[in-house]
Amino acid sequence: MESESFPEELADTLAGVQRLIRRRLRSGMTTPQLRGAEIDLLRLVVARPGIGVSEAAKDLYLAGNSVSTLVNQLVREGYLLRETDPSDRRAARLLPTPAAQARLHDWRQRRAALVRRQVALLDEADHAALEAALPALRKLAANLHEEAEET
Repeated sequence: MESESFPEELADTLAGVQRLIRRRLRSGMTTPQLRGAEIDLLRLVVARPGIGVSEAAKDLYLAGNSVSTLVNQLVREGYLLRETDPSDRRAARLLPTPAAQARLHDWRQRRAALVRRQVALLDEADHAALEAALPALRKLAANLHEEAEET
């Protein structure tokens, strides 16, 4: 049976782990820091090159003008290219630059190494418990995504 505090403890723990990972990775960076929303947009554009601003806003659950502001910042910083959509001259398509792809690749590599080191410090039972929890955590993420799609 689930304790009353379990949902809050789970959310706090997941947020805390994510925050600590970001903090540890940022401490070793020599390039200017990007905000979470900027990283989310870069990840989306790398995954779906050519995505439009309005579609990116919908996928990120942000207002279109907020995404436009992020796009302008990332274009200035050399991480995104904005091209006119040939099928609709009023719309823009977003493309990642090699600098964006390299930065995200480096971040993923450093994140994986950090987590690998920390997991290696756990005893076998804790390691197995985390591995066993992955399917449930993926399902939780999918449920959250579906609920967000409905609103």
